[in-house]
Amino acid sequence: MEQSREDYLRAIYCVGEKNDGLIQSVDIVNYLSVSKPAVSEMLKKLVTQKYVKMKPYSNISFTAKGLRGAEKLTYKHRISEAFLKNVLGVKEKDLHKEAHQLEHVLSDKVVEKMSKYLNDPKVCPCGHKIIKPKS
Repeated sequence: MEQSREDYLRAIYCVGEKNDGLIQSVDIVNYLSVSKPAVSEMLKKLVTQKYVKMKPYSNISFTAKGLRGAEKLTYKHRISEAFLKNVLGVKEKDLHKEAHQLEHVLSDKVVEKMSKYLNDPKVCPCGHKIIKPKS
């Protein structure tokens, strides 16, 4: 999956977590610090590729395919944060940036081994729930 698309899927997931599932394009603009036109363009692609559903001026929601992808990326990100902090001692201020890079390259198998090594943590260092995606 393309990194930019992955960034948007995880952003939509995280915004939805914070806003009880209510996701609007302006929330994504703020979360990713990108322009409204950039978000609009990517949302069109995500709709075409059947990752999200939306109608003009309404909330954004995931399709089953989009939710699976977003859950997997978020899981990889949060397990990476836990591993970086608890095993490698990476400083808090660097965790998100480093985990962001890892979420795009780590295989599911490696992330699962990292999780097992950490005794399947339930919360990442940032305080967010770590939810293992359904297979």
